[in-house]
Amino acid sequence: MRNRALLALVMVAAAIFVFGVAGLIVSGREEPVSDFVAAPRGTPAPAGPQTLQLRPEPSSEPSPASSPEGSPDETAAAYFQAWVKSDYDAMRELVDDPPDDFADQHREFEDAALSKSLRITVGNLVRTGDDTAEIPFTQERDEQDAGTWRFDSSLHLAVRDLTWKVVWTPAVLHPEIQPGGSLVRTEPDAGPLRPVTRGGREFPQNSGAEAYLDNLMNQGVAPTAGVAVGWALQVDNPGLPAKTVLSYKPEKRPVGVRTTIDYAVQAAAARALDGVQRAAIVAVRPSTGEILAVSDKLGDRAAFERKYAPGSTFKTITAAALLNNGLSPDSTVDCPAVYQIPFHRPIHNYKDENHGTVTLRQAFALSCNTTFVRLTIERLNGDTLVDQARAFGFRAQGDSSDTSTCGSLQRPENPDALAEDSFGQGTVEATPLCMALVAAAVESGEWRQARPLADEAPQGELQNSVPLPSNVAEGLRSLMSAVTVDGTAAGSELPPGVAGKTGTAEDGQGGQDHAWFIGYRGDLAFAVFVEHGGTGRGAAVPIAARFLKAL
Repeated sequence: MRNRALLALVMVAAAIFVFGVAGLIVSGREEPVSDFVAAPRGTPAPAGPQTLQLRPEPSSEPSPASSPEGSPDETAAAYFQAWVKSDYDAMRELVDDPPDDFADQHREFEDAALSKSLRITVGNLVRTGDDTAEIPFTQERDEQDAGTWRFDSSLHLAVRDLTWKVVWTPAVLHPEIQPGGSLVRTEPDAGPLRPVTRGGREFPQNSGAEAYLDNLMNQGVAPTAGVAVGWALQVDNPGLPAKTVLSYKPEKRPVGVRTTIDYAVQAAAARALDGVQRAAIVAVRPSTGEILAVSDKLGDRAAFERKYAPGSTFKTITAAALLNNGLSPDSTVDCPAVYQIPFHRPIHNYKDENHGTVTLRQAFALSCNTTFVRLTIERLNGDTLVDQARAFGFRAQGDSSDTSTCGSLQRPENPDALAEDSFGQGTVEATPLCMALVAAAVESGEWRQARPLADEAPQGELQNSVPLPSNVAEGLRSLMSAVTVDGTAAGSELPPGVAGKTGTAEDGQGGQDHAWFIGYRGDLAFAVFVEHGGTGRGAAVPIAARFLKAL
């Protein structure tokens, strides 16, 4: 009986010893660590020890000869600090047997991710053996448009040559990446896109702008190879299909390449030309030079690229030169039926109309050829007229630095040539776009180069401008207003507030005259051209009236 009691006591003592040892082993294998949050990407990590703190290991002290240098938590903290600073050399020093392209793999990952910031939150260190450990961590990356991207990874550590080192694989960057794999950014496309109006709408049917839109596509202004719609980050591992780990798709897919064309203005221009065979309307915004509409029934983008004699619409430029030369809209001038250039040819008014003594404003409104020829011969010369035309976008013969197709003229070499050029005949030629820009310059007081159809630049870029003297701009507005009030465009169906200039131009080949009307109303300037249409009042003004009344 006594022996049995002694045996029981021995067994209890043994049990207490075993459970005590087991408790030490469990405690030694799991060591809780507080969170480590790395600094935002691109900023230095704080100096000194980080928040990776372990409780002292309960195991007995090893002999100094076999004790590894440092600890796994210290190595991990140093590694994460170097990571958030993109210090790949420091990271490499902490890695056991790093690959030759260690830094390159990190850079390629960052180039694909394009993260705006990086945060790393560290979990609890876990001992996986006497000389091995791992520590889980979470990466948080702020991605453009997609918000925060979070994913979990693990950092493995081991004792190598009595030093705690990181055992690195690409899975440290992202757990899905295998050796030889990488993170790749892809940008799917929406396919070829057609140009659309400035508001994103498709162009009106049969708008007359089709040739210009096709030209934009052919010139590469509108991307024909497709437009990127969102993006995706994929893990590309050898021998495996790519796996998407993050993607972004905008709520609205782009409907097309935006142009400066205004849908309502374009539709009004197109309908104003219904039933007209050979004509064009170009509308621009005077304050910016943006093209608001182009409806062309001439073919081959003639409204922008083919030049015609502008006729009396060019008197706007001649009048600018005269206003610059000291005249005013109220200056008294003569408008005889015929003016004989001294020792040269006679110049006739349309239908030999004689208006006697009038103001310069009235002579402009009545489109007196004789008045403008006489004033040009007496007050101007070839150089003066050419210089004034340059200020309105015209190119003189020999201007090799200017490749504009807007308008052109040769320097007049004698009084007859100077006379013809002064009222838009002779060597003067201009596109409908060019003459719309002339009208726009009068309204805004500044000639501006036309903005391209593709609206890809901020306001004010891609354009040259030439300011008009204030007295010239104000004088031209007075002259053009008189045309629609009591001049060649008066009594028409034009809406109130329109100012302009009619033009009737010989085609130089014996055919019917070309008809012009240029003008503006508010922040919209325009040119109407009818090939072989007859007079400006008879053919071009009614089209302008339909166009403006539809807005």
